[in-house]
Amino acid sequence: MLRGRFVTFEGIEGSGKSTQVARLATDLGARGVPVRRTHEPGEGLDRELRTFVLERARLRPMSEAFFMVMDRHEHVERVIRPALEQGQLVLCDRFADSTLAYQGGGSGLDLADLATLNRLATGGLVPDLTFLFDLPVEIALARVRERAPGKKLDRFEAEALAFHERVRATYLALAAAEPARFRIVDAARAADPVFADIARTVDALLATSA
Repeated sequence: MLRGRFVTFEGIEGSGKSTQVARLATDLGARGVPVRRTHEPGEGLDRELRTFVLERARLRPMSEAFFMVMDRHEHVERVIRPALEQGQLVLCDRFADSTLAYQGGGSGLDLADLATLNRLATGGLVPDLTFLFDLPVEIALARVRERAPGKKLDRFEAEALAFHERVRATYLALAAAEPARFRIVDAARAADPVFADIARTVDALLATSA
């Protein structure tokens, strides 16, 4: 029986979600909340494989999807389920929705097929809450370039504008289809008000399980 809570963070490149996950984990930990911070891809399998996919490989979309769900299955079984069974709050930077948005919306794979792969990989595990960090693609990609001037972009960051627009549109469609799970975050704002909204929502979630 799972006793913890599972919160995921989704969004296009440059949306600021990873910064907020780290900030939230630090804040909750300081308040005595048992937190397990994790991310995808790379936590289920060897982290060098994350580098291979994001920086060195140019896989076909279906091969990429298989890699992501393989890593996800190991991630769920090795990290997420054990943490939930210990009563921890799991904060995960990207999860199953990323595969639907990137390999589905971005690369054009069938969403129903990807949803089936996700169900198999996760054993039906669904987040209690998902934050979708949403902002215009142009702003997000400008942030990517600004945060590391001269740095080589990874596989997804380097995709064309139209790819990121499709990813964003798919995320918004997923949120519209599951309004009870998703919270859309206006990620174009400054970091402090974004964090305040997230922290308030997570505190409310934790209060329901107290």
